[in-house]
Amino acid sequence: MDKITTIRSRTVVLPASNIDTDQIIPARFLTTTTRTGLGKQLFSDWRYAPDGSPKGDFVLNQPQAAGCQVLVGGRNFGCGSSREHAPWALLDYGFRAVISTEIADIFRNNSLMNGLLPIVVDETTSAWLIANPGSEVTLDLATTTLQLANGMSVKFPIDPFARYCLLNGVDELGFLLQQADRIAAYEQQHQDN
Repeated sequence: MDKITTIRSRTVVLPASNIDTDQIIPARFLTTTTRTGLGKQLFSDWRYAPDGSPKGDFVLNQPQAAGCQVLVGGRNFGCGSSREHAPWALLDYGFRAVISTEIADIFRNNSLMNGLLPIVVDETTSAWLIANPGSEVTLDLATTTLQLANGMSVKFPIDPFARYCLLNGVDELGFLLQQADRIAAYEQQHQDN
């Protein structure tokens, strides 16, 4: 997992509410157990016509979306089934963070465990981001601050352990492996108990 300290990026905006995991990555693409290759199928049903050609009016098919690392979604982003493939697809496309006023719990947890930063903001901040697609934002995980292009700065909540893991580029297993010496010492000390 890559470390996240600061993300500076333009935003891509999908203002729809209740974007579920089947819309993020349709079930027909879930046969893979690897994390790569899913980015090209991200939002596939919205992004491509039935013949497979890109829909020109979909935001990810427009030139200004290239290189954007921050996706702004409507309320209740990531609802639906608990597929881990949804954050995999977002990461494989190149997103490092998702911003919404509400992010579904299972999606949020899957995102955090895979290195995608889910950020919940207030309605005012969300409304500004949605009204200003492509705006430059800075996400500072160390200070849990989102800086907008208009100069506004807002704090965002994140679980302290998840924050530690993202800042250090480790998942839960990686964290435990970092503690191997301490675990071995504890086991040695309590071996006869």
